[in-house]
Amino acid sequence: MTALTGLGLGLDLTVPPELSARAPAEARGGARDGVRMLVGRRASGGIEHRRFTELPEVLRPGDLLVVNNSATLPAALPGRLPDGAPVALHLSSAQPDRRGGYLVELREVVPGQAAAYYPPERSPARPGLRVGLPDGGTAELTEPFTARLWYAELHLPVPLLCYLELYGRAIRYGYTDRDWPVEAYQTVFATVPGSSEMPSAARPFSPEAVARLAGRGVLVAPVTLHAGVASPEAHEAPYAERFHVPAVTARLAGHVRAEGGRVIAVGTTVVRALESAAEPDGTLQEADGWTELVITPERGVRAVDGLLTGWHEPRASHLLMLAAVAGRPLLAACYREAVQHRYLWHEFGDVNLLLPD
Repeated sequence: MTALTGLGLGLDLTVPPELSARAPAEARGGARDGVRMLVGRRASGGIEHRRFTELPEVLRPGDLLVVNNSATLPAALPGRLPDGAPVALHLSSAQPDRRGGYLVELREVVPGQAAAYYPPERSPARPGLRVGLPDGGTAELTEPFTARLWYAELHLPVPLLCYLELYGRAIRYGYTDRDWPVEAYQTVFATVPGSSEMPSAARPFSPEAVARLAGRGVLVAPVTLHAGVASPEAHEAPYAERFHVPAVTARLAGHVRAEGGRVIAVGTTVVRALESAAEPDGTLQEADGWTELVITPERGVRAVDGLLTGWHEPRASHLLMLAAVAGRPLLAACYREAVQHRYLWHEFGDVNLLLPD
């Protein structure tokens, strides 16, 4: 069990390991849009237990759902250390960051299991380390970014996205029961390749669910934020990620709010993108670039009224963002309810809809 403590949330509970969603909903005998959805309302403190298929009825005509259209890359590559030992290399971005380097994580190969986290004291990472990759490719580590992530120079025989398609697979963590194809990690909105890990809050959406939302008068608009590699072990603060908020989405959000509608972000990636493009008064502008924004309850949110999100790791820094949207009391109540009613965690799990009223 993992304790859910700290971050000023007033929680002291445990999340049993059996609450990890080990496979996609479809493989568990259900449907993508058949997962459970816990609804929390900040104004009243009320909590409702729903199904995701009820989302059109929970939202109001005129509300705006902002979704992330980033597609998930097969960002895990097999590698070899100089002594021939196998190693897994997780690529954190398909684009070099502003310093011109690619961020990578080395993980330990465990036969028959997901690649394991290297504690810093056991990691083979060091400046100048050359990791051999398929078809003569190499990744040379240059300097640490964090204790877990390193800058690397990539030398590949073909362009990076092609290389990943040929030799990569979806990043998998130990709570899943097997390797799943990268298609299992795509959302219905995925059109712009770039995320190392799935923007998973949107995974329950199906074409039918989107059509029902449209019939209800709920609007949908995209942003792009390419999610880097998170870590269920290290609980790091978010680092810089590439994002784009289109002008049409910014204008639509302003129109919706002016007409009394609510802007509901689908996922923490969308909150980060929108808040990075927001003026102090909440006005959104078209924006493109890298964001290092960290959202806390003290900072608050300006452009977002509600959030649809998955269930996050205890101690995960994303919980601070959730508290900024929902308030600490409601968030704490939602997590207690989720454990008591055995909601499922992680990218293949259930979801939490946090609304202002």
